[in-house]
Amino acid sequence: MTNNPELYDPFKVLQHPEFKILAPGEKTDKEANIAAFYNPAHEVHLVQKPRPKPGPGQVLLHVRATGICGSDVHFWRHGRIGDMIVTDECGSGHESAGEIVEVGEGVTKWKVGDRVAMEVGIPCSQPSCTPCRTGKYNGCPDVVFFSTPPYHGTLTRWHVHPEQWLHRLPDNVTFEEGALCEPLAVALAGIDRAGLRLGDPTLICGAGPIGLVSLLAARAAGAEPIVITDLFQSRLDFAKSLVPGVKTVLIGRDLAPKDQASKIKEAAGGELKLVLECTGVESSISTAIFSVEFGGKVFVIGVGKSEQNFPFMQLSANEIDLKFQYRYSNQYPKAIRLVAGGLINLKPLVTHRFALEDAIDAFNVAADPAQGAIKVQIQD
Repeated sequence: MTNNPELYDPFKVLQHPEFKILAPGEKTDKEANIAAFYNPAHEVHLVQKPRPKPGPGQVLLHVRATGICGSDVHFWRHGRIGDMIVTDECGSGHESAGEIVEVGEGVTKWKVGDRVAMEVGIPCSQPSCTPCRTGKYNGCPDVVFFSTPPYHGTLTRWHVHPEQWLHRLPDNVTFEEGALCEPLAVALAGIDRAGLRLGDPTLICGAGPIGLVSLLAARAAGAEPIVITDLFQSRLDFAKSLVPGVKTVLIGRDLAPKDQASKIKEAAGGELKLVLECTGVESSISTAIFSVEFGGKVFVIGVGKSEQNFPFMQLSANEIDLKFQYRYSNQYPKAIRLVAGGLINLKPLVTHRFALEDAIDAFNVAADPAQGAIKVQIQD
């Protein structure tokens, strides 16, 4: 089934008579379809919107768990990521799992009560689209990606989703873990494209949620040794609790990238073969470049500013590959298998849980590094 942007037209929600922005503390009915939205004025608030009906090929979900991603916070605080710009009220959230409560016409794969993780990038799926035809559907120019402006996200109580872009959760995988399969899909896509092999000395830059799931995935893939860096010692301590064998390096804000790289190589006992760069920060990417061996690879998963400077001659004279990633494709089934099979344990990553009615508090915790949150989830 191809996507149909008209089905997800954001103005159908914004212009609906039932749509309203809730005042702080305003109470709603327990069945009300509330959601967390941000806007161009950098406000985040709860809204009430209509409960949707599933059309042909769609299901209605009760969203049970949604993680707050760094991109959600970025859209709220800064109003844009690259060319993706917040121009109106826009619903947040894209790391979600839920329960099917109603199925639309023609749906045969799912029934009421099924537990699923939601893949939220819905590509056009047309044969004329090269990315879709070749399986690289993350590059589809006509993708509907929930929570990327203008499309509303899944941080809501009731959400309609196309049946093909749902993934069944085994009985031993919780909604919480199902929602975490989205950031895990990002990490797995990076490890796939980076070509990580058993025994590869690996550096992970950044111990935020993507860095930590990349650490778990790299360990499961057999990377050794693994070094992880961050600006905050508390995050490095958390990484050590997840993977006791990881070597940690605290980044000094006053150290030049080349000097920082010397500390990393010392911790690793030599040069690194591969870097999974999970911050997108210019100085961190430069540090990564100085950390790898001749012929090594720096793979950037993180999202950074639009234009950056890199040490060109270090890359050139050492045949270092600098590669990048945009979202993911074909990773959800693998993510669920790895979690269900016990190879990757995502449970420790959720450090803060909030009710849907308290989503604004959740955003404030997620946006404040001093609160020590790794992954904040809204659960309903």
